[in-house]
Amino acid sequence: IVEMNNGCICCTVRGDLIAGLKKLIKNSKKTGKTLDGVVIETTGLADPAPVAQTFFADDHVQHHYRLDGILTLIDAKHIAQHLDDEKPEGVENEAVEQVAFADRILLNKCDLVESDKELEEVEQRIRAINATVPIKRTTNSQVDMDYILGIHAFSLDKIVEMDDAFLKDSHDHQHDPRVSSVGIDVPGEVVPEELNEWIGWLLKEKGVDIFRSKGVLAVKGMKDKFVFQAIHMLFANSQQGPWADDEERRCKIIFIGKNLDREELTSGFMKCMSQ
Repeated sequence: IVEMNNGCICCTVRGDLIAGLKKLIKNSKKTGKTLDGVVIETTGLADPAPVAQTFFADDHVQHHYRLDGILTLIDAKHIAQHLDDEKPEGVENEAVEQVAFADRILLNKCDLVESDKELEEVEQRIRAINATVPIKRTTNSQVDMDYILGIHAFSLDKIVEMDDAFLKDSHDHQHDPRVSSVGIDVPGEVVPEELNEWIGWLLKEKGVDIFRSKGVLAVKGMKDKFVFQAIHMLFANSQQGPWADDEERRCKIIFIGKNLDREELTSGFMKCMSQ
């Protein structure tokens, strides 16, 4: 696993991506172990074009790698609002770009959609952007690997037809400045009743603008680590095993979304902490 965490993979990290790909080749030759394939996971806010362009921008990478395909995972419950999101002038809609560039689409969380009719409407929205892309309905992203690996689906001709500047060694795109992240990392424990009340209020009142939130928390009176994830107003939690005796109990949480108020989120969470 090669982790790149110092910026946006489609902007500042593209040089790191090339370096990471070269490192994998070097390690493969050094160990004598065949490199079967590489899976690059971007964030939900990445433009796929410059990531794909990486495989054509560097001669060494182009010689050793073949771009097999671009897989887009779609949240069937929430995709419509992201496709409809009105962006500031000059700012691209990453959700539209990810659908447009996809060679395969996993239409996930179909169990959360109320009817087949609603799913069909979502598929029609997808087809309006990318008419020929294969779409597979899934729950919990369960899919045969043959559908997503070794598919030989990427077509450079198709991409150039859609974006004639794809092969140019320039990259000019803007992300929505309203979208940001807020992270909180503090020692101590949260009071469960206070946390439940605050999270419930937050997702109800701000959930439309909170694309994703997740955290690992130390909860007062609970031996196990409390793990939660939320997408907009949908919330799920689990326990991840006990805290070690010599491990500091602390709370780590991150919010990703639009128009986030750092002070409001931080102060609200801190009020849930045990004094």
